[in-house]
Amino acid sequence: MSIEAPRAQWAAGGPGVDHGEFRRVKKTQIVVVGGGAAGLELVTRLGAKYGRESGQITLVEKYRTHIWKPLLHEVAAGSLDANLDEVGYRSHCHRWGYHFFLGTLEAIDRARREIVVAPLLDVDGRELIGRHRIAYDYLVIAIGSVTNDFGTPGASSHCLFLDSRVDADGFRDRLLNQCLRVSRALSEDPAADAQVRVAIVGGGATGVELAAELYNAASALHDSGLEDFDESRLKVTLLEAGPRILPALPEKLANAAREELEALGVIVQTEVRVIGVTSAAIRTQSGSEIVADLKVWAAGVRGPQILQDPNMGGLETTASCQLLVRPTLQVTRDDTIFAIGDCCSCTLPGAARPVPPRAQVAHQMAARTFDNLARLMRGRAPRAFVYRDHGSLVSLSRFSTVGSLMGNLIGGRMAIEGRIARFVYKSLYRMHLFAIHGLMRGLALILIGHVSRILRPRLKLH
Repeated sequence: MSIEAPRAQWAAGGPGVDHGEFRRVKKTQIVVVGGGAAGLELVTRLGAKYGRESGQITLVEKYRTHIWKPLLHEVAAGSLDANLDEVGYRSHCHRWGYHFFLGTLEAIDRARREIVVAPLLDVDGRELIGRHRIAYDYLVIAIGSVTNDFGTPGASSHCLFLDSRVDADGFRDRLLNQCLRVSRALSEDPAADAQVRVAIVGGGATGVELAAELYNAASALHDSGLEDFDESRLKVTLLEAGPRILPALPEKLANAAREELEALGVIVQTEVRVIGVTSAAIRTQSGSEIVADLKVWAAGVRGPQILQDPNMGGLETTASCQLLVRPTLQVTRDDTIFAIGDCCSCTLPGAARPVPPRAQVAHQMAARTFDNLARLMRGRAPRAFVYRDHGSLVSLSRFSTVGSLMGNLIGGRMAIEGRIARFVYKSLYRMHLFAIHGLMRGLALILIGHVSRILRPRLKLH
C-alpha cells in the first residue's frame, strides 16, 4: 500500500480559458514525521494555509494523541490528568486540513523521495496496516528526543524515563502502588519506618520539576484516601554530576531553587557521578549507594537511535544521534529534507554550541520551517533560522517558580521568581495552545482548564 506523489487535482482554467477546459495543478506533498511541539505546530500552520488548496500535508506519528512534553512530570506525579489536556490527532487534522497517519518511521528512500512506515500492529500482535511507503516533495523530521543514559550499566533496565505519556503513566502507577504499600504498612504499625524512596538522576529542569511535583502529590494523597500517608513519608534524592543544579539558569536562581527543594525535603547531591544502577540502588563513583524504590533517569537527551540506522538515507548525524542541519534547518545532505526540534543539531553562524533542546526552540523552528517551505514552493531561497532566547523558567510545582527572562532580546537576563515567574511559566503552555488550536479555541480550553482544576480532585489516582 502506498500514497503516490506528486498528486494532482483538476482545477478550472484562468482568465480567457473556456470553463469546459481544465488544467492539472500539482499538489505539493509535505510529510512531517513526529507530532510533538514542533511537528504539530508546523502541520497546523501548513494545513490551514495549503492543506485544502495547493498542498497535501501528512503527519506521521506513532501515538494517537499529543501531550506537551514539558507537562510530563506533572502527569507522572498525578498532578495533571493527561486525558483532559491531550490533543487527538484525528480530530485535530480534520479541523486544520492535514492528513494524519498512525505509524512509525522505518526508513527514508531519498532516491524515490519516499518514507517507509513500519507495519502497525494490534495489541495482540496482529497486523492492522502493512508496511508501506508515503511519497514526499518535502520531508520534515520532528521526532523529538529520548533520554540519554550515556550507556550507564543497568540504567536502561532499572530506571524509569519520562519520554512519553506512556512513560509518565507507568511512573504514576508505580508511585501510587508504592504509596499504597507504605500506607498499608503504617496502618498495621504506625511506628514503622516505611518510606517511598525516589532517586532522580539529573539536576536539570526535568529532574528538579519532578522532585518538587512529587511533594505536591504526596501532600494530596492524605486527602485522597491514604490517611496514613503524607509528604513526611516521601524521600526524594536528586543527583547531579555537575557542581550545581539547573546549569542553564544564573547561579543565584539555581541556589534559590536548591533551597526551595531542600525546604520541601529533597536531598540534593551535586558532583555525584553515577556509574551503575541495580534493581535496589544507584551506585556512585565514590562507592556509595542510594537505595530507592523508584529510580528516574533525567540526566540528558539524545536523538532517537533510528536516525543513525543505515536505512535512514545516509543523513549526517552527531554522536548523540541528532541530525545535523544547516542554518536553514535543511539537513546537510538533502535540500528537500528538514529536521526541527530536539532531533536536530543546529549550530548557528558565530555560535560555539548548538541551540538548546527547549520548547521555545521547537516553536521557533516550526515557524521558520513553515516560512521556508512557503518560500521554496514559490521558487525562492530559504532563510536562515534565527534563535531568539527568551530565557529559561523552572516550575517547582505550586511552591515556587524561578527563571530568567528576555535573554538576548535586551542583551542580558532578568531574574524572576515567585508569582510573576509562575504566570510567565503558565503563559508558555498557553502560547502552545494558541499555536495548535487558534486564539478562540485556545482561550476556551484555558477557561475549561481553570474550571476543571476547581472541580476535579487534586490528584489523578487511576
